[in-house]
Amino acid sequence: MAETKNDDDIHVDEFEDQQNFVPPAQKSVKEILNADANDESLKKYKEKLLGSASKVDVIVVEPSNPLNVIVKSISLVVDNKVMRSMNLPNNDEFTLAIKEGCHYSIHLEFYVQREIVTGLKYLHKVSRLGITIAKESYMLGSYAPNSELYVYKTPPEEAPSGMMQRGKYKVRSLITDDDKNRWLEWTWHLEICKDW
Repeated sequence: MAETKNDDDIHVDEFEDQQNFVPPAQKSVKEILNADANDESLKKYKEKLLGSASKVDVIVVEPSNPLNVIVKSISLVVDNKVMRSMNLPNNDEFTLAIKEGCHYSIHLEFYVQREIVTGLKYLHKVSRLGITIAKESYMLGSYAPNSELYVYKTPPEEAPSGMMQRGKYKVRSLITDDDKNRWLEWTWHLEICKDW
């Protein structure tokens, strides 16, 4: 019997720009700091880039969590006001509701611990009635380990409007990086409503 492919699954390759990008080789914070150790100006530059990660042996926010990226929450923001926020990881599927035609953005809060993460990305696939209608890829950037929470805000988007656009949309989300690590994957719903 042939294997069936679940259309909801997120495959990083389907979001990739086919420009033959080759990510840099992974290096630990120690390797970066020890390279060119005799160049004082380069040493200062690295310390500025790495911040507190350059001053301690290893930054670990959650010792029991082996992941380098720990996603804490996702929030739906309309007119600079958080309308709804969900802690992650969340074992239950949840729904974020917005009014049709409003401008909204998604905010992600996360920690980076132990090592530098390059090319962190937020990918999501939106489907309705089992048909994929949108795929989005947001480049979050590269991050050094830090005990402070990072916040990424997607660019503002306009929610669809009109009777045919109202309803519930299924969203499969993935936080990944240049090395294709799957830091967190979850499912949630976005509901487009006539009113708040």
